[in-house]
Amino acid sequence: MASWAAAGAGPAFPQAAGGGAAGPRGGRFPFPYTPYRIQEQFMEALYGALEAGRVGIFESPTGTGKSLSLICGALTWLRDFEEKKQQEEARILAPEASGQEGKTQPASASAGSGHPESSGAAGEPEWVTAFVQKKEEQDLVDRLKEEQIRRKKREERLERIRHNVQLKYAAKRKRSEEDETKRLLQLSKEVFSEGDGVDVLEQLDHNEEELILAEYESDEEKKVVYGLEADDDDLEEEHVTKIYYCSRTHSQLSQFVHEVQKSPFGKETRLVSLGSRQNLCVNEEVQRLGALQLINDRCMEMQKNKHEKKSHEENEGKKRRVSRTVCPFYSYEQMQFLRDEILVEVKDIEQLVALGRETKACPYFGSRYAIPAAQLVVLPYQMLLHEPTRSAAGIKLKDQVVIIDEAHNLIDTITCIHSAEVSGSQLCCAHSQLLQYMERYRKRLKAKNLMYIKQILYLLERFVAVLGGNVNQNPSCQAVSQTGTVLKSINDFLFQSQIDNINLFKVQRYCEKSLISRKLFGFVERYGGTATAVKTNKENQKLAGLQNFLLTLQQGPNKEAGTPQSPPMEAESDQLRTASPLMQIEGFLSALTNANQDGRVILNRQGTVGQSSLKFLLLNPAVHFAKVVEECRAVIIAGGTMQPVADFREQLLSCAGMDPARVVEFSCGHVIPPENILPIILCNGPSNQQLEFTYQTRDLPQMMDETGRILCNLCNVVPGGVVCFFPSYEYEKQVYAHWEKMGLLTRLAAKKKIFQEPKKASQVEQVLVEYAKCIKRCSQAGGQMTGALLLSVVGGKMSEGINFSDDLGRCVIMVGMPYPNIKSPELQEKMTWLDRTMPRAAGQAPSRVLIENLCMKAVNQSIGRAIRHQKDFASILLLDHRYTRPATFNKLPQWIRERTQVKPAFGSAFAEIRKVRTCILDTSTKTVSHCTHLYFSQTFTLE
Repeated sequence: MASWAAAGAGPAFPQAAGGGAAGPRGGRFPFPYTPYRIQEQFMEALYGALEAGRVGIFESPTGTGKSLSLICGALTWLRDFEEKKQQEEARILAPEASGQEGKTQPASASAGSGHPESSGAAGEPEWVTAFVQKKEEQDLVDRLKEEQIRRKKREERLERIRHNVQLKYAAKRKRSEEDETKRLLQLSKEVFSEGDGVDVLEQLDHNEEELILAEYESDEEKKVVYGLEADDDDLEEEHVTKIYYCSRTHSQLSQFVHEVQKSPFGKETRLVSLGSRQNLCVNEEVQRLGALQLINDRCMEMQKNKHEKKSHEENEGKKRRVSRTVCPFYSYEQMQFLRDEILVEVKDIEQLVALGRETKACPYFGSRYAIPAAQLVVLPYQMLLHEPTRSAAGIKLKDQVVIIDEAHNLIDTITCIHSAEVSGSQLCCAHSQLLQYMERYRKRLKAKNLMYIKQILYLLERFVAVLGGNVNQNPSCQAVSQTGTVLKSINDFLFQSQIDNINLFKVQRYCEKSLISRKLFGFVERYGGTATAVKTNKENQKLAGLQNFLLTLQQGPNKEAGTPQSPPMEAESDQLRTASPLMQIEGFLSALTNANQDGRVILNRQGTVGQSSLKFLLLNPAVHFAKVVEECRAVIIAGGTMQPVADFREQLLSCAGMDPARVVEFSCGHVIPPENILPIILCNGPSNQQLEFTYQTRDLPQMMDETGRILCNLCNVVPGGVVCFFPSYEYEKQVYAHWEKMGLLTRLAAKKKIFQEPKKASQVEQVLVEYAKCIKRCSQAGGQMTGALLLSVVGGKMSEGINFSDDLGRCVIMVGMPYPNIKSPELQEKMTWLDRTMPRAAGQAPSRVLIENLCMKAVNQSIGRAIRHQKDFASILLLDHRYTRPATFNKLPQWIRERTQVKPAFGSAFAEIRKVRTCILDTSTKTVSHCTHLYFSQTFTLE
């Protein structure tokens, strides 16, 4: 168990008050209740890591109060850091206040000595050195004064908002008046238009202008940044030292924010919750688009329209124009008010959205304007780990603190974020759409737009050709001559595709700046299936052909060619609406701009071109994590189950050029008593069959029979719920079918109702609800049925993020060792890359270590579903003798490893499991009245 003190003050204040503390003031952390000893150790280690500017890997099992420890430890450090900073500022500004700043030796005194003594290698005279030093000191004083003034103004502004209720009502009344004014103006415009008799065809023609790409200027020609109004500089502030906390899902982030609200820091912390436009947008018109990329593009387009609005209004007298849509929630005054409201009180995403609707202000941009002054910024993984998203959100990591929670899958997350896949159907569909778009608007598009569109069309054509197809034919009807999977380096792929002469960086930037995918979506949405008055018969035929082609792509190869198809159902229409193929392809183009050695392109040729795909696989996630580590003052990687940590050290930190001395590890035990958990490695079954679930042996009937006998015995003695994890869905189905055939399923069902984990995510919640109801019903009714048995899959929906606490998980069983499929081309390429770039560890090849670590990470996540709080208890069975190997055994979490028993025979293991510690809950007081060891009174014989 690691616990250590800080090593002096941080780099910004090398001589802070106290000379570097070993911990917070008085060694005490504000906490909502008396913390466990392991929580105190966690906070002390966290404080020390932040103070010393380290990269820490922190492990604290679920149920030990990790979130509160992170909050109280990190915010205590931030509070002390800010106090030290202000003390240092006061010390520097003290001479200024007392008028002593000018009491230094005049520069002329040293100059008049006649001895041009040099100071330093450059050989400058002393008076020059003194002048430069004096100027630097004065610049520092001026900068600190400005910071003090800004800080004081911000604090006064927030205090005024916090206590002045009338100010809120006045702002609300003003917004209502503005809304009414806008409504009357719009009404008068409509009446005027009707009276003027604007031609319908002219109106449609004006509306169509929204689909035409604006003139494009590259970054070399003009720096264009959308997202800020001319006056929006007032919303920008200097970034204060802050903590960025990120986790996987919005629900986890909301839970964290609620913990902050309940903590002693809940009233005084300036917290901002960030999210995607999909989560934060309050414009119903934009929200109806559904897909994230469509929402993003539409939002950016509406901002652009707002910036262009003035120039349009100037020309209004010369030629009447139909005004382009702007977002009513995007305005300076509204977002300034929302920004301050966010900083005044801690709010989660839901509260932020509700406030945005109430104040008629955009929560997406309002929250971003609050980032500079915030002390704690809460955001999802993708926003922090993807540099373009990070930059667009206004996140600056320089000298800041980053805490990445639930980080057990951090490497996979980075790899997934920066990988991309496109199918042959998507490539052909995008080519058809873009070609139709270009043909329709060729005469109205500027030369640079046409040039880039032709480049994109050529790229799409070559990508399809690499898969063995032709863009001018239906991909579902084109058979691939040579099926299989081929991996290529990025450069080899570019040469084979004959696109090595195209600057992909410029194409990618064009796609991003021009919003071409949004325009293309609008074009297909408008003309894909609905005839309008402005279309000629020829145009109708062309666009009907486009719609039919899109339908064939959507319906897939199972439909016979030439068979008339009915119009799409509503669900199909929604699918077409949310699926924008060019958006997906933009991600693939972006991935191709990675360095040649950091990724591979996978050509997956299946039966038809439509079923084939191109995939970019990121091999080196460290290249995208390196900048985070380099810029930040400190980075904390935390989780409930971080073992084995070798992957983090080697694949992320070492490959990112991290000095090993900067990396620290902390792992704490659990708060439960030792007798509340019984981990057992079982080497043999009831009939003395050795348990070794390799690919060669696990399909044997005797192995599946032995597994069934083990479960039958356990279900006889274990109350409540039993969760059994299998290596894959296929193996779970195979075992289930075998048990059904052999009659073992009937014997199991006599004691436990059997549930199976569904493959569809939408069905998981229903299965869990029924599972919990069954256990509760059996515990209340008594009788022969004692609970339920849940057959789950490692890596499935129930192996992560699900709490099987108390009666939901009194026993967790792991069948075999869930090694990944080493025949996977992606995994094979990753193994080859590791062996080529990483040194051998303890005589083992890096590829072998990877396989072992992937297996044990999956095991640790699955068995961690049980024991969720201090008074919980459960047994854990690992069914495979290979878990006893030292290299494997040492990769179990420390708190489980310390209590694990190795049982060669099933009889001794069964005897231990029968000794179950039962906690009796006093339902009247809702407190635990007494805990005793109870032995099951029934006598069971081994089956």
